[in-house]
Amino acid sequence: MIQPVQKQNTKKKVSILATLDDSLSAMSTRGLAIPRTPGLFSQSVTPRSRSATKQSNISTNLGTERKSPYFVKIPGHLGNLSVLDGSDWTAALTPPHSVMFVNLDYSTAEEVTKSAVLLNEDDPGESAARSMYPDFLHSLLKHSSNTVFELIDEYEDTCSNQLNILQKIVYRATPGQQKFSKTASILWLLKQEMVTWRLLSSIYRDRIQSALEDETMFDLAVINASEKTVVNNLFQRDSLVRQSQLVVDWLESIAKDEIGDFSDNIEFYAKSVYWENTLHILKQWQSNTFSGSLRPLVTEVDPDAPVRQKMPLEDLDREDDARLLKFLFTLIRAGMTDEAQRLCKRCGQAWRAATLEGWKLYHDPNMNGGQELEPVEGNPYRCIWKISCWRLAEKEQFDKYERAIYAALSGNLKQLLPVCDTWEDAVWAYFRVMVDTLVEQEIRSSVMNTEEKEELPREYLETNWTLEKVFEELQATDKKRVLEENQEHYHMIQKFVILGDVDGLMNEFYKWLSKGRNMLPGHLLRFMTHLILFFRTLGLQTKEEVSIDVLKAYIQWLVCEKHTALIAFYVSHLPQDIAVAQYAAFLEDVIDTEQRHHCLELAKEAGLDIATITKTVVENICKKDTSEFFHHDLAIETGTTEDDRLKIDVIDWLVFDPAQRAEALKQSNAIMRKFLASKKHEAATEVFIKIPQDSIAEIYNQWEEQGMESPLPAEDDNAIREHLCIRAYLEAHEAFNEWFKHMNSVPQKPSQLSQASFTEKVAHELKEKKYEIDYGIWKGLLDALTADVKEKMYNVLLFIDGGWMVDVREDAEDDPERSHQMIMLRKLCLPVLCFLLHTVLYSTGQYQEDLRLADLIASDRHKLYMIFSKEELQKLLQKLRESSLMLLDQGLDPLGYEIQS
Repeated sequence: MIQPVQKQNTKKKVSILATLDDSLSAMSTRGLAIPRTPGLFSQSVTPRSRSATKQSNISTNLGTERKSPYFVKIPGHLGNLSVLDGSDWTAALTPPHSVMFVNLDYSTAEEVTKSAVLLNEDDPGESAARSMYPDFLHSLLKHSSNTVFELIDEYEDTCSNQLNILQKIVYRATPGQQKFSKTASILWLLKQEMVTWRLLSSIYRDRIQSALEDETMFDLAVINASEKTVVNNLFQRDSLVRQSQLVVDWLESIAKDEIGDFSDNIEFYAKSVYWENTLHILKQWQSNTFSGSLRPLVTEVDPDAPVRQKMPLEDLDREDDARLLKFLFTLIRAGMTDEAQRLCKRCGQAWRAATLEGWKLYHDPNMNGGQELEPVEGNPYRCIWKISCWRLAEKEQFDKYERAIYAALSGNLKQLLPVCDTWEDAVWAYFRVMVDTLVEQEIRSSVMNTEEKEELPREYLETNWTLEKVFEELQATDKKRVLEENQEHYHMIQKFVILGDVDGLMNEFYKWLSKGRNMLPGHLLRFMTHLILFFRTLGLQTKEEVSIDVLKAYIQWLVCEKHTALIAFYVSHLPQDIAVAQYAAFLEDVIDTEQRHHCLELAKEAGLDIATITKTVVENICKKDTSEFFHHDLAIETGTTEDDRLKIDVIDWLVFDPAQRAEALKQSNAIMRKFLASKKHEAATEVFIKIPQDSIAEIYNQWEEQGMESPLPAEDDNAIREHLCIRAYLEAHEAFNEWFKHMNSVPQKPSQLSQASFTEKVAHELKEKKYEIDYGIWKGLLDALTADVKEKMYNVLLFIDGGWMVDVREDAEDDPERSHQMIMLRKLCLPVLCFLLHTVLYSTGQYQEDLRLADLIASDRHKLYMIFSKEELQKLLQKLRESSLMLLDQGLDPLGYEIQS
């Protein structure tokens, strides 16, 4: 008779486990709206606002209204994801977290397609989460300082939405692939970021409100105050209690997100009968229908029977009880006390649900003399109930989760900590007990008479709790996992946020950056940056150097990842000199012209100093050229290198804005001076072409538009003159090249024929006629080119107002390097130009004019002799001697005049 019952029970147990596996949902990014039961008191005590007109629940600061996705098991390297199965449920929360949030309800075909595409990426998680960087900036730009907390809520929403996408990717992933372990790591990072924004929103709302309100306004004593009234007033006036409760609320909201809404689907028994296997055996034994050996069991099935008789239950009932207690503690941990009570009732243990009810604070509204009789709230014997819970938690014969449940309800930290294996669990235990202790101390000092007090342990009642004490205790724990998680980035951030220690957080940021900013994930750098901006918006002092380093690290990361559109905004939050240097360094590597335009537009929108930035870009590029300023002794012109190309193209930065034309002239002149000294005339010409032809007129127009009646600044005036000097030289050099090329392309005269036939003679005559025509054309063009090159060379040699590359305005700011370079260019270029002019004149038979070069050079008006070295003068005189000899051969005197007989 007993055997079928056992099979039935076994099947029932299997169905229960199957139901759990199917129904337990994954940890969602945001759970259902939480009907708060944080700690023991906040359901009716902790108001959101402490003003007299608002008495709502403070816990609702952390409430959400989203349905939890389903909790599923991801096979492979992600491990067993159920936090409520028969294994160690706490092990599911170790980073890289194996708990995945998977929403199986795909709302649109587009989402399915998107996740399918991302699965093919090398790093699906990073590819999917890449949109978060512009999303955060968009949110930040959308909100003003007056809506800073709405901004923080939007940050949390952004993380939540991204988590949903990543969850779908992980759910559809092939187990064991390395790239999906990276996705799981990003998933954990974003989950921690999401809950950190949630913490910031909750706790800083209260701190800002505390700063705005009068903290003494709640110190008025209330006659005949109930427990509820006393605790309400405590939460109103004591920021430590209130903010500690917010931490409890926050941690419970995280736990609720992770659990999901599963209790409605759990059925431990077909009927609401508890210990039915034990009851069935006892009934068989009493009716003498039991066959087999009866192991020692309880003989009664009232709730106290196992304790009173010190006898066990039937094995299946003990397993179900252990599992139920584990679920109940999980619900208590998530602040879902009401749900835990409902679960007890569905499992036939209404008496256990009643034990979870005793924490409610007593309040009789009729004590204030109202006209209508109102119902009494809470437990008038709460003190007795609490000491009973404490004693039960101390008894080792009970299941560890049962002891933890009543330890949490009574503030027994010692018995609560053994089941708290994660950082979040441990922090929750400490803060819950701290709030419980502070509330109990307040009640006992304000409400209870001495004879009414049931004694709780002195160490509980006399503990002097502080926020710092909690984290000191955590640091001293013997649990390796908690110690390891205590050092994780986001847990460190959460710690300092709870402590309100901004300086400590900044020091921690500095340590992370010192160890290697390249090792910090991009999403963490984004969070750190936006957290600093959040603190600045609130008017909190952050360490300037650390804040700058964080911003620079994030900017560098954006540059490396080519988030071009985001960089200017974050640079604008740096001090001006650093902002200029940072954005200029970024622009150095921007090559595409349209992209350059776009980057400058973004900088303008961000309020950056575009003029100084573009000037700095040019200077940075030029400073990379460490070569000395001298003329290379090469017979032919030097070709343009890649480094030269960078210096040529960098001028584009200065011609986008007409207001920078003067600076464009100055910087282009500096670059061209180096090119001319290096005999890179083509490169210098390319730089010159970069400057718009109307630049000089534009400079004068802008000066006049400013209403200036005085002359241009000396620096601008000298830059214009130098620009014209370089143009004259480049024109002369180009004219010589054209002349030289034409000079060496003279038509070839047909060779003479001997013993030619009539036909050959006729053909030869035609060739000679064609040659004469071609030579005439060539000679005419040569004369024109010769006249042109002579004019342009004389324009350089005889440059007006002091000479070529000589400043007219002496009231300009002293620039020794520029002055030295201009003097050197005169010494390098003008002698060469004289030799080229000699070549033109000698080659075209203008010997007499060639000799007049000596007069030009020796002239005191132009003083060109001063720029020639002794060797150059000797060489030039030697070449002029050749012209004299040619004149002598023509029957003229050495100077080209007719010889008088």
